[in-house]
Amino acid sequence: MVLPTGFPEPAQNGVIEVKQYPHYRAVTYTHAGDLRQATGIAFNPLFQHISNNQIAMTTPVEARYTATSGEIDAVPQAEVSFLYPEPNIAPSSVNSAVEITDTSPMTVVSIGVGGAYTWESYEKNLQKLKDWLQEHPEYEIVGPPRRFFYNSPMTPEATKISEVQIPIKCR
Repeated sequence: MVLPTGFPEPAQNGVIEVKQYPHYRAVTYTHAGDLRQATGIAFNPLFQHISNNQIAMTTPVEARYTATSGEIDAVPQAEVSFLYPEPNIAPSSVNSAVEITDTSPMTVVSIGVGGAYTWESYEKNLQKLKDWLQEHPEYEIVGPPRRFFYNSPMTPEATKISEVQIPIKCR
């Protein structure tokens, strides 16, 4: 497993912890519609980008589930990213289907998740983090939730690891 420079190791299955992440750069694909399909649809444009620019594949793959604007007919969106190994990498070409994104250092509350990358697993673990935050009022949410996926699609479902995270700060 090759993590971007400065990234902490994945959380253990079922363990909730507060983690620090450094500044990082990624290539990002924005998907509007069924959030369950976002990572699958994003894979090819993201993989083409890193292949065309000879950028090493790292883990995790990041999916941020951005909040809708509150409009009744708003379409949910996900931003799916392949993270660069180093934040100073500058690609030579960028296809119009993707964009280069820089993320500032952040603090998150995170839970380690074992098993298949299902939407139900995401929702269940997101609720565990929200419950934890209710018990820890010293923290406030400062961004949309995200998932980190650490394994390839070829990894057996039972052995996959991921994390669900919520960006936070001290009150």
